[in-house]
Amino acid sequence: MSITAWLLLAGVLLLPTSLVGGWMRRTPLTPFALYAAAGVLIGPWVANAASIDLVEHARFVERVAEAALVVSLFIGGLKLRVLWHGAPWQAALRLAVPAMVLTIALTAAVAHYLLGASWPMALVLGAAVAPTDPVLASLVSVGDAADDDALRVTLSGEAGINDGAALPLLLLGLALMHTAPGDMKLLSHWLLPDVVWAIPAGVLIGYGLGRLLGSMAVRLRAMSQDTAPSDLLALSLLVLTYAIAQYLHASAFLAAFAAGLGLRHTEWRIVSRHPSPQAPEQPIHPPAEVLVNPHRREPEQVAEPATSIGLVVSDALTLGDTLERIIAACLIVLLGVAFATYFSVEGLVLAFILFFVIRPLSVFVSTTQCGLPRARRVILGWLGIRGIGSLYYVVYAATHGLDRAAATQLAQWVVTLVVVSVTLHGMSTQPIMAWRAARIARRAKTHRRE
Repeated sequence: MSITAWLLLAGVLLLPTSLVGGWMRRTPLTPFALYAAAGVLIGPWVANAASIDLVEHARFVERVAEAALVVSLFIGGLKLRVLWHGAPWQAALRLAVPAMVLTIALTAAVAHYLLGASWPMALVLGAAVAPTDPVLASLVSVGDAADDDALRVTLSGEAGINDGAALPLLLLGLALMHTAPGDMKLLSHWLLPDVVWAIPAGVLIGYGLGRLLGSMAVRLRAMSQDTAPSDLLALSLLVLTYAIAQYLHASAFLAAFAAGLGLRHTEWRIVSRHPSPQAPEQPIHPPAEVLVNPHRREPEQVAEPATSIGLVVSDALTLGDTLERIIAACLIVLLGVAFATYFSVEGLVLAFILFFVIRPLSVFVSTTQCGLPRARRVILGWLGIRGIGSLYYVVYAATHGLDRAAATQLAQWVVTLVVVSVTLHGMSTQPIMAWRAARIARRAKTHRRE
């Protein structure tokens, strides 16, 4: 396809999702399912106007997918305005660590015994499909900082953490492919740099930069009465976080997520100390960005700390949401195009085992005795959408030691699984969330009557 044809396709896809997005949200159809279907239509199976070899172009796809994840993780962290010790965060940690590890173990066992994969290859596959996707999880994640719904917070926290937490296990699988059995040096060479150092270092780097740059921006803009948009500040925070994490061999994904959390906690600290005069009388101060008008920036307003941090956060969210939607749309179309080339019956079987058995079982086991209602545990067990994170892990493995035949096999399993997830989870999300909202409303109505 020519550049003009791709631009035409982009316009055709983005227009309906913008004009009729409100109606689409009331139906099982999602923008991501539409993008995937468009990719299938222009791919080899139908129009045969486009095709892609993910292994051949793995380096390019890796960079694009990585950019999408970094932006999405930052925005996801920025929208989470929930105290650390809250029950939703505790549930998110249970899903992001023990549930994810159990998912990897069970998926690896299925891949080894059912699909005939070697144990290292099975571990790579398990690590690739275990994390829930922070980009496509926007269907069920928190919509904004004022959203404190426990289910959404849990899913947002899980998606923010497990992409970075699963990468060490992928690296372990890749290392095992090139290591003699019984070599104990591998454990220390993997454990110290990829787990003991990379994970906490990524969190500290991202959170520290988010807090530091957020505080500096408010102070300096107030002193200079700078009314210019802060989108470049958000971009610089993202770029610095990613670059420093990469230079120090820390987890860039966890750093991006922590940077969003750090900037959000800066906002929380500022409005706690300097409440906005426009804030209504509530136990908790509303998010600063909901009390500002980003199109009206007067010097005297910027001098007010709550207004200044509100503009910074508002600009960061606007920039991040736009970048996320554009990059995600491109990648999902690409997945749809690749579906014809990489479709696999084995991937289809793996998808149904993961979605209907492994994910629900892992969630139920990891959330035992944590006080979550049974209905919420069932929903959490189902709403584990896979997407761009899994695609990133495939192309990352292809550029970090996986031979072409193994990379092609991995791509067949994962691409099939992701497209099924985009379709199946996407179409079921709206009915499930609507049922849950109606159930909560009925309970609230009954409580008021009593």
